[in-house]
Amino acid sequence: MLRNEKWPRPAAIAGVILLCDQVSKSYIQQTMRLEESIPIIPNLFSLTSIRNSGAAFGLFAEQSPLFRAVLFSVVSVVALVFLTVLFLQTPKEDSWSLTAIALLFGGAVGNTIDRLRYGAVVDFLDVYWRDDHWPAFNVADSAITIGITLMMLQAFRAGRAP
Repeated sequence: MLRNEKWPRPAAIAGVILLCDQVSKSYIQQTMRLEESIPIIPNLFSLTSIRNSGAAFGLFAEQSPLFRAVLFSVVSVVALVFLTVLFLQTPKEDSWSLTAIALLFGGAVGNTIDRLRYGAVVDFLDVYWRDDHWPAFNVADSAITIGITLMMLQAFRAGRAP
């Protein structure tokens, strides 16, 4: 049996992200009404139950459900295939990139599950200052953001002269 030493850690990271994402979304859906908001830190952070039928920042939310379903399904499949190929090509010594790929993969799967189940992504983390709100997000979105940040940092590190 061929053993690949680079699989266990990234698989665990992606699995933990997926588990935390789905459990947190399930909890929000079971304990809060849609559009209900619970302030945690006044004028800064609330739990707010929403469903985002669009992409990041609500892009494409006004498009037809069929258009969104096809677009997001194709984008999800392409992204997951790309991440799998990238993972296979990444040396096991490149732990930053492998961690970034795992975060991206776990987050992408988490949001894809929502789109398949509900036709929208469950968001609930609401960061704001007084009346100025950042678009609500979730654990999967956070993992994707951290994964992209790690990839960018790794690209900058790789580009530096020794």
